[in-house]
Amino acid sequence: MDDDAHRRHAELGFDEASWEERYRIAPALWSGRANPQLVTEAADLPPGRALDAGSGEGGDALWLAGRGWQVTAADFSTVALARAAAAAERLDPGAAGRVEWVHADLTRWTPPAGAFDLVSAQYFHLPAADRDPVFARLAAAVAPGGSLLVVGHVASELHTGMPEMFFTAQQVAATLDPGVWDVVVCEDRARTASGPAGHELPVADTVLRAVRRR
Repeated sequence: MDDDAHRRHAELGFDEASWEERYRIAPALWSGRANPQLVTEAADLPPGRALDAGSGEGGDALWLAGRGWQVTAADFSTVALARAAAAAERLDPGAAGRVEWVHADLTRWTPPAGAFDLVSAQYFHLPAADRDPVFARLAAAVAPGGSLLVVGHVASELHTGMPEMFFTAQQVAATLDPGVWDVVVCEDRARTASGPAGHELPVADTVLRAVRRR
């Protein structure tokens, strides 16, 4: 991505129209690979029904579908969804048939209650006033015995002027009813990521995985 494109990205907001433009001005925003914390946490889970909340260009959804999951991939960018569907058909037509691409604004959309064996929200950053209701609806969509997986960037690892957009795994865990949920992972994890110039950068993720008992 050239400097002009990076500047335009920095000027954009976090609403639907801004994300549509963000996707339009770049041939790809993401690597196409599954997010590493999803791979770590879901690799040994038996396949079932999964919700990929904020699915972007579909790397996570296609990875899950390739492992036998039936996936609902929801995002509010039609550009991203179209790009994801095309990539899935090109890379793995069999897995593509196990993904339903859903255009939805997760700040307004309510997924069906108790419908999914895995609900994954990767790097879904919103102001707390919007984020908490979204995470509550995502938690309600998990079936008994299923997992809620929430992953975010650790704010201290990023140069940002928007601290209200970040959260910790502990904050998410505190919103879950301990009579309903077993929190099995609640921690920060270091990893490396590729920077804008392609070099490796140390970053950290905050990771929550909780299993619904009932």
